[in-house]
Parts: sequence; C-alpha cells; structure tokens
Amino acid sequence: MIIFLIGLATSCATLAGGFFALRFKDHLHLVLGFSAGAVIGVAFFDLLPEAIGLGSPVYTLGTMTSVVALGFTVYLILDRFAVLHSHDEDHSHGSHRRGKLGAASLSIHSFLDGLAIGLAFKVSSSVGVIVAIAVLVHDFSDGINTVNVILKNKGSIREAYRWLFVDALTPLAGVLATTFFSLSESSLGLVLALFCGFFLYIGASDLLPESHHGHPKMLTTIMTLLGIGVLYIAIEFAGV
Repeated sequence: MIIFLIGLATSCATLAGGFFALRFKDHLHLVLGFSAGAVIGVAFFDLLPEAIGLGSPVYTLGTMTSVVALGFTVYLILDRFAVLHSHDEDHSHGSHRRGKLGAASLSIHSFLDGLAIGLAFKVSSSVGVIVAIAVLVHDFSDGINTVNVILKNKGSIREAYRWLFVDALTPLAGVLATTFFSLSESSLGLVLALFCGFFLYIGASDLLPESHHGHPKMLTTIMTLLGIGVLYIAIEFAGV
C-alpha cells in the first residue's frame, strides 16, 4: 500500500511543478533557463550515477557511457527527423512535433521513476524509501520541464495541461506495473543510461539555447546555474 501512496505523491509533485510553470509563463525564458539546468542536473546527478550503480555488476563503465551517448544520438536523430518531416509544412507544426517528442520522453522517464520505486521496494523497504525520496525531489522540476517543453515549442496551454497530467500519472502507472513483472537491476541501469542521454540533449540542445534567445544572457545563465544547483542539493540531500 505504501508504494501506491508514494506513487500518488510523485504525481502531486509533478502537477505542482507544472502549475508553477503555467503560473509564471510570462517569464518563460527564466523558467526555461532553470528547466535547462534542472534537466541537465537530473541527467548528471541522478540518472547517470544510478545507471552506473545498477549496471556495474554486469556492464563496464565504457558500456554504460556508450549507452548514454547512444541515447543522446537517438534523440538527436528523432529531433532532426521531426524538423525535416515538417520541411514542407509551417514552422509551428514542426515545433509542435518537437514539443510532443520532449514531453513524451519526460513522461516515459516518469514511468521509469515509478518502476524504480516499485522494484526498489521489492528489494527492501529501506532501499525503496531512498529511491522514493530521490524521485520525489526532482518530480517537481519534471512538471516544470514538461510544461516548458510544450510552451517553448508553440504548444497551447490546453496541450501543456494535457501532457502535464500524462506526466503526472505515469509514475503511478509505473508503480502499478511492477506488480505484474520484474526487471533486473542491470537492465534498468541500461534504460536509465539511455534516458540520461535523452535528457542531456533536451537540456543542452533544446531548452538552454531557447532560454538565451532574445533575452538577457546573464539572468538566464544564473537561472540555469540555479537549476543545476538546486537539483544537486536536492539529490544529495535525498541520498543522505
């Protein structure tokens, strides 16, 4: 029962982050700067260490980092394909595709968060609590990032709400899914490494350049550094 309550808590945290982003959408460049830092922080301080820790008994460090590079490359190709596919269409339509691609990636990551919680509790309650805390501390930024990637790519407020609710429900779905199957730690490590590459691309190649475009560079840079710092502190605190 406790894992379902935790899954519900992650959904609430995601919704809270999304509502925050929608409330301050008029200052989108600042929120985008923070989101870029938060996404990069999640990749470096959460996904990468967790992936290496889970995969190290079976896979070498070189293999794990290669999977990260594969994730970055795959997302690059998908992103370019979305742009090329809209070559003969209006620019906003191509942006919509990129926004949906980013939101879908973030939502799948949230589903994996739920899987991680459920599988961790199968190991032990203490491990489950640690993983749950780690998930909770960055789910707020997940909600922000999901809304921002839609709005940044010319999506509507209604579409941002729709993807926010999808992202909020996927952790709970992930927790529920673990009642039907199990995934080896090494396999989960590979999946997390892949998404680490996805997030590095979203943060560094999508959100970060857009946050600086046509806006004061110093303030948005400070917000990006703040996003990285907040995620670092939150994840370090969660690991204590």
